[in-house]
Amino acid sequence: MKLNRPLSWFLLAFGVWSWVIWITFVKNLIKDGSGLAFDDGHPTAYFWVHLTLAVVSFVLGTAIGLIGLRSLRALRFTQ
Repeated sequence: MKLNRPLSWFLLAFGVWSWVIWITFVKNLIKDGSGLAFDDGHPTAYFWVHLTLAVVSFVLGTAIGLIGLRSLRALRFTQ
């Protein structure tokens, strides 16, 4: 299956965007001072749930971005 160029760029951009957003989120989660993420210096369930969401999003963002990248490379070589 071949993807068109705009869709390939969209998938690649989505993968990059996912990394930018979730890295920022994890940094903010680690620096949390509200008491939601850490209780007396120990991670809470809130921390673990949101860290799991971030890791899953990293994996999915990487997979989607790689699909877009591979599609762009395939389009470049077929023209």
